[in-house]
Amino acid sequence: MEKFGYRFSFGPWNIHEGADPFGPTVRPAIPFTEKLKYYKQLGFDAVQFHDDDAVPDLNNQSPSQIRHTAQELRKALEGEGLVAEFVAPRLWEDPLTIDGAFTANDPKARQYAFDRARKAVDIANELGIHFMVLWLAREGTYLRESKSSTRSTLLLLEAINALLDYDRELRIAIEPKPNEPMDLAYIPTIGHALALGSQSIDPLRVGCLVESAHAILAGLDPSDEMGFALAFGKLWSVHLNDQNGLKFDQDRSFASVDLRRAFNQVRILDENHFFQKGMVGLDVKAIRTQPKELATRHLRNSLDIFLKLVELYRSLDQAAVSKLIAAQDYEALDWLILSHLMGASG
Repeated sequence: MEKFGYRFSFGPWNIHEGADPFGPTVRPAIPFTEKLKYYKQLGFDAVQFHDDDAVPDLNNQSPSQIRHTAQELRKALEGEGLVAEFVAPRLWEDPLTIDGAFTANDPKARQYAFDRARKAVDIANELGIHFMVLWLAREGTYLRESKSSTRSTLLLLEAINALLDYDRELRIAIEPKPNEPMDLAYIPTIGHALALGSQSIDPLRVGCLVESAHAILAGLDPSDEMGFALAFGKLWSVHLNDQNGLKFDQDRSFASVDLRRAFNQVRILDENHFFQKGMVGLDVKAIRTQPKELATRHLRNSLDIFLKLVELYRSLDQAAVSKLIAAQDYEALDWLILSHLMGASG
């Protein structure tokens, strides 16, 4: 299938063991080296990394060990015809960061978060990229009175500035989410992310990543979040998936819940030539019922439906759309879109 100039990525966590918040693993683990073999087979071009996906046991590695492991990883990627898309510091799993990372009340936790994030920058540099994604997972509260939102926002800004200063080539994409694992997060939407970046020491190097499910969990339409960022040239990556209701972050296959919502994400990306701006990242997980041998189908399905929706968008009768918009005949426009998505006419 033609890729229309798009490049695609996913993270090794998207081939996973099937655990969810209410149940244990249901599939055997697959070694990372084996997962790498799937990328090109499935039509993907790049790998998303958490820092410890790239360098396991990161907290116990010396700077020279980190550099060596990352250099070896880069060789392994090149051997598979792949590149890294970004490196994201995993700041939410250490016992020190149960109350937050950059916004923790404990100064030792804040220092740990910054030290860990600098290691992620070092790994990214060794992989030949200067691109970090910041998912600020525990930057929020379980109890509102436990922190000051004003102080916490300034602490986040301080951390971003320190990272920008640490590597003068680094670009940071902030990935917002309204909740989970914290009850309420300080950077819940793209507007919050862009406002934070605009106050940094180098706003040109701070953008954002939109994840479909995160926008849905905030009660927003993902395509609008993408369009808002695109208007300012700040959409640097996406995590496409789907979400069935306001429950835990499901990472369902792209378009598996709401085809029209998916179509509008593709529409806004394609009309703004996102294929020239960044990669289409998927953050999707196989449902728990899938056996190991079928637990990559969700990735190929998501990629294929994206490309099919690109075809549908580009084959849409734009003259007819423009005519109906000019006439404000939105019922007819609604029928036109639905008919087109169903492969019908008239």
